[in-house]
Amino acid sequence: MKYTFTVLLFFVGGAFVQAQTKKVIADKIIAQVGDKIILRSDIINAIADYKRQGQEAQLPPNPECAFLEGQLIQKALVLQAEKDSLVVSEEEIEASLDNQIRSFINAYGTKEILEEVAGKTIYQIKEDFRQSFKERKLADQMRGKILEPIKITPNEVKAYYSKIPKDSLPYYESEIELSQILAVPKASKDIEEYVVKQLYEYKRQIEAGVKKFEQLCKLYSDDPGSKDNGGQYNINRTAKDFDPTFTSAAFRLKEGQISPVIKSKFGYHIIQMVSRAGDDALVRHILRIPPVTDDEVKLSINKLDSVRLKVVTGQLTFGEAVNKYSEDENSKYNGGTVTGRGGTSFLAIDELDKDMVIAIKNLKVGEYSQPQVYTDERGKKMVRIVHLKNRTQPHIENLKEDYNRIAERALEEKKQSTLEKWFKEHLPTYYITIDKDYANCNSLSDWWKYAASAAN
Repeated sequence: MKYTFTVLLFFVGGAFVQAQTKKVIADKIIAQVGDKIILRSDIINAIADYKRQGQEAQLPPNPECAFLEGQLIQKALVLQAEKDSLVVSEEEIEASLDNQIRSFINAYGTKEILEEVAGKTIYQIKEDFRQSFKERKLADQMRGKILEPIKITPNEVKAYYSKIPKDSLPYYESEIELSQILAVPKASKDIEEYVVKQLYEYKRQIEAGVKKFEQLCKLYSDDPGSKDNGGQYNINRTAKDFDPTFTSAAFRLKEGQISPVIKSKFGYHIIQMVSRAGDDALVRHILRIPPVTDDEVKLSINKLDSVRLKVVTGQLTFGEAVNKYSEDENSKYNGGTVTGRGGTSFLAIDELDKDMVIAIKNLKVGEYSQPQVYTDERGKKMVRIVHLKNRTQPHIENLKEDYNRIAERALEEKKQSTLEKWFKEHLPTYYITIDKDYANCNSLSDWWKYAASAAN
């Protein structure tokens, strides 16, 4: 039995609404750990939810067995968490519930549509989820308590690596490590004033009934993430994923009201409050990013030219230059490191934008590119200096070049072993039952053994 702790949160997509209005099957208790029960509907609805989210290909063989095992693991951890007096605060649960409700509202469009489809109020939907959210967080805490002391030593990493058959070692293509300093060209004051006037004209047309907000958004907004749905976003007053200036301006509005032009880190906006429920709101916005001219781009190039000279001549380290001059919020405080899939600093060539590939093409390890003009994913012109920190050659995995990767896998194996040992020590002390309909689940063999002991 592998206690990988892939604990599945049930009803996180469209299936939850159908589960509110009709049962998939006649319900019954199919398993129990201590006083924690697992219902058949939990398992069936969770599988249906995966399918509705387009994840059917990721379902394991015998999904009912796998989902039941996940729930048995969670229930055992929750039971021990309660015995150990671990606590999840109501504030933490409430914050998770609010995030879940926001994702539902985003999926269904509005709070009213969500309540209509679910046949329940937002309050009732949250209450339906409250216990499962609490259990999930308790299980997370208990797992953290078990695994927090687990560390890995260099000798253990070497021992782990030595056990891998040499013909099974992975092969890595060439990878690179990069850091960058970014400069954002600023539009002229005249251009900014022109964009502000345009937004006030859109506001006038909407309030006069000449044009609809959604229509103007699709025509003129510079936000590719929302222009096709009329500029619509679900926001929360306490969430950290929105610009605070934007959020503050939005929550000063009454329903139907349109804000004056406001400036955020992304550009200039007008915002319309569509609906609001406490700290949650549905808003629309039109974003305009003032265009920059060649003159403004030239100023940023000159700025980074002087920064590069200071680095090359040793007046500043690259890290010091990042802290002092970079305008990239994502990398400013990690030395300008560019990260890829999974947060790793080692990047394959296909993870880089085409302009970055050109910037580093002729660089040697340790060198710095000339300032390069490029366009980011939001369509803004940017200027950057790139530092090529490392470039690996294609190679078979080895301790010298891939120590961190190997150490990460070795640590995960040690954690897995620790979990297995913990469960073998604790499961015999729990009361466990499993329905005979799951007798053919090979993955539950250990659980059946402990259930038999409990029955005797």
